[in-house]
Amino acid sequence: MPFIKLENLQHCFADGTIGLKNINLNIQRGEFVILAGANGSGKTTLLRHLNGLLFPTKGNVLIDDVPVKQDLIRARQVVGMVFQDADSQIIGETVYDDVAFGPENLNLPKNEVQKRVIKALKDVGLEKLADVRPLQLSGGEKRRLAVAGILAMEPELIIFDEPFSNLDYPGIVQVLKQIIDLHHSDHTIIVTTHDLEKIIAHADRLIVMEDGRIVSDGLPDQLIDKVEQFGIRMPCAVRFGKKVDSWLN
Repeated sequence: MPFIKLENLQHCFADGTIGLKNINLNIQRGEFVILAGANGSGKTTLLRHLNGLLFPTKGNVLIDDVPVKQDLIRARQVVGMVFQDADSQIIGETVYDDVAFGPENLNLPKNEVQKRVIKALKDVGLEKLADVRPLQLSGGEKRRLAVAGILAMEPELIIFDEPFSNLDYPGIVQVLKQIIDLHHSDHTIIVTTHDLEKIIAHADRLIVMEDGRIVSDGLPDQLIDKVEQFGIRMPCAVRFGKKVDSWLN
């Protein structure tokens, strides 16, 4: 049984724009998936269906064979999403308060909230900044804070929507290392991007979207030299017939 299953998924926005067209997709536990495509291809629209931020016009989204609509609370615990704009997820007065927000809203005991927050901050390397105001953090630290807020909810799947946008090189490396560490700790990972250079070396699977449809799905090595026809920049190494190295080397 797939971990995540999309069946004939369609989405039509209120203005009549069709965002998704008959998407059928299975995601297995433990996969590291890149969802690539040009801006407007439908990547973020698709992923917002996985935890009920959007609901399908037609079709179904299932987690462990249970429709998201049927158990929305569980879906939002199982599937955590780190948005492109980390500031939009930060609401706490301090780093600690921000990470505690999610577990507190699950009505967990105070000691359980504290345990989750301390662990999440340690996992992302922000434990020494617990009392700092989020506005004082760098861009990379804000992304890691957003990740900590998700980790405190103890999700199984973590989605990163364009995680490297507007970051300098040190920030990119910080966030990339965090993503890889999360995968190594048995989280299922989905990353959306139109820039494969930074992340492709670590992925198990590459899914390409165009105009609300999945147009390609397979092993990264088999698809990487075909991505430019879909508005995705090919990694420089591939142009020269070389393997794409990790940015963490």
